[in-house]
Amino acid sequence: MDEDELERAATAIRNGELVVYPTETVYGLGADALDPDAVERVFDAKGRDRDKPISFAVPTFETAVEAGYVEATDRERAFADDFLPGPVTVLCARREPIPDVLTAGRDRVGVRVPDCEPALELCTRAGRPITATSANESGQPSARRVEEVSERVRDAAVVLDGGETPGTESTVVDVSSGTIHRRGALADEIEAWLESE
Repeated sequence: MDEDELERAATAIRNGELVVYPTETVYGLGADALDPDAVERVFDAKGRDRDKPISFAVPTFETAVEAGYVEATDRERAFADDFLPGPVTVLCARREPIPDVLTAGRDRVGVRVPDCEPALELCTRAGRPITATSANESGQPSARRVEEVSERVRDAAVVLDGGETPGTESTVVDVSSGTIHRRGALADEIEAWLESE
């Protein structure tokens, strides 16, 4: 994928539109995570229940903290140092810029720092956090290739084709409570870290 494609996708994010983008796990569906209307479009495209929260992706974990999107404890920062960027979603205390629709009204939000150059470049160019949810319709398998993304989702978005992705979804972890909410990539290593720290 070239500079023009990335810039077109970043512009789409800034304009409140949707983008299908590759990650080191599966294809994601991105939108401006701070724009409630854009987040609503993600839910609509996926047919996702509004009571299921969506995570966001940023270029670095520090970006999320310094920009005031989340508060992070020392333990959460240490965890992020060890596992991010990578196929891991870290739940942190949300701060005011994060809209209720993203977290389904919860007080914590998932933070992703993808270990994937096009995804990181998209986050950087967009200049804001982007939604990090799989680019599939709810209840359908996650997409490892653009062709596996449903027409309904593709038709609603700008599509960045990064070839085939590895396919194992991220592990979702609440470091503060030591809880793994979804086992995915690196789950055993994460479990060991939680038990040792």
